[in-house]
Amino acid sequence: MKKWVGLLLSIMMVFTLAACGGKSTSAPTETGTTSETTTDTGTTGSDELVPEDGASLIIWESKEARPFVEAIAKEFTAKYNVPVKYEEVAAPDQVNKLINDGPAGIAADIVVFPHDNLGKAVTAGLVLPNDFHEEKTRAENSELAVNASSYEGVLYGYPRSVETLIMFYNKDLVPEAPKTMEEVIELSKTMNDVKNKKYTYMWEMGNFYYDYMFLATTGGYVFGNEGSDKTDIGLNNEGAIKGATFLQQFAKQVLPLATADATGDVKKALFTSGKLALNIDGPWAIPDLKASGINLGAAPIPSIEGQPSKTFSGVKSWYVNSYTKYPNAAKLFAEFASTKEAQLMNYEMTGVVPANKEAAADSKVASDPFTVAVLEQFKNSYPMPAIPEMGSVWSPMAAGLADVLNKGKDPKEALDNAVNQIKDANK
Repeated sequence: MKKWVGLLLSIMMVFTLAACGGKSTSAPTETGTTSETTTDTGTTGSDELVPEDGASLIIWESKEARPFVEAIAKEFTAKYNVPVKYEEVAAPDQVNKLINDGPAGIAADIVVFPHDNLGKAVTAGLVLPNDFHEEKTRAENSELAVNASSYEGVLYGYPRSVETLIMFYNKDLVPEAPKTMEEVIELSKTMNDVKNKKYTYMWEMGNFYYDYMFLATTGGYVFGNEGSDKTDIGLNNEGAIKGATFLQQFAKQVLPLATADATGDVKKALFTSGKLALNIDGPWAIPDLKASGINLGAAPIPSIEGQPSKTFSGVKSWYVNSYTKYPNAAKLFAEFASTKEAQLMNYEMTGVVPANKEAAADSKVASDPFTVAVLEQFKNSYPMPAIPEMGSVWSPMAAGLADVLNKGKDPKEALDNAVNQIKDANK
């Protein structure tokens, strides 16, 4: 009898220990709860993301974006009961500010910056992947925008807007936009009056962001493997040399100025005063150009030697600070502010061009010739590489092409020299 009692007690003890062992002893996840109540995405046992208790958020955005940020923040707070504060920080400055303020715990929870800063942000561990909303983000936004918001195959951004260069034109001087650079050359033969500072076509000659199209359209590229291979530089290959040679001859015929004399301010003043017919600029210029009162039109960049001009493009996305105390709430806001509805609101309030495919096809957007021109040119654009080594490209290429344009230097020699400088900087 004692033997059976002992056996029964042993069996009961095994079941008791098994029940106790079922308790999770894992560390808290980013939601502040244990894995007993959460999945590995930080949800509450369901497929819904829930803000942390007591969450509040800070957003960094540019001055121009303030009306939209305040409007979308109000809607977000009404839905999730999470207060949101706006702080003005220019988009290009945010990553550098985040490097210091993030670890110190005083940075914004959600930031917005151009995608070419993404590599720097990721390698410094500053932003969280877009994991919970990844499938939705990929499905709803243009492939170019999604790729630009990714780094080494991982999606980090929640695309907000896209931009690239287009051609504005004064309809009183040129009723119909030229479609080829050959047409531009022919127009300049009769329209240019250099003595009286009247020009047919102008771009920022000393800025590689503007010059890049001449090299890329004929086969040049910055970095190989879709901009990710720093060892493969295509800025002095056969196509790039061909493009730089075309650029040199084109400038002689169309814009015989030193690069320092074709700045953004000069170009804008000439265009708005009726002394420039064709002005290469980006969507950021639309509000001021519309306000100038000229008879304004917009079109994609004219083709080069029969090929659609391939411009640089940029994508601005929302990113979640990896040091945020409230990652769930921050991810929810980034997604909430990047939906089709939010991007349309942003477009109507600030004029930024949507990255969302349905928003871009909406009648409000599709009926605007300026936005349509941006979206058409965006299809033939090349997202600026996001790897940190891109920072070493701008100055050498600007200097090399300045030698080509100002001094008549051999394009191959100038490009070889620039590429060597880029390689030296990235050793």
